[in-house]
Amino acid sequence: MANVLPIRVTPRSAKPGIGDWRGQADGREELEVRVAEAPADGAANDAAVRLIAKAFGISRSEVSIISGETSRHKRLSIPFDVGEVRRRLSR
Repeated sequence: MANVLPIRVTPRSAKPGIGDWRGQADGREELEVRVAEAPADGAANDAAVRLIAKAFGISRSEVSIISGETSRHKRLSIPFDVGEVRRRLSR
């Protein structure tokens, strides 16, 4: 069963990587993801998916964008829950 990971992508970042959890106005949190690629032709989306897969030690095919293709705010499908995301990021 796939789980949803909310992220906020910052394209054209000088320091690509995964940041902290950010609170939204509605109280939900999303993971900050910075990529060097520009948001053209899906390059930033691909970079974000690759970065998430590498950071969590899973294959690229296990991560997909379910919503937010053209937005900074995206929802990804991943093979484990947010609790596991937090555990893997704390390593």
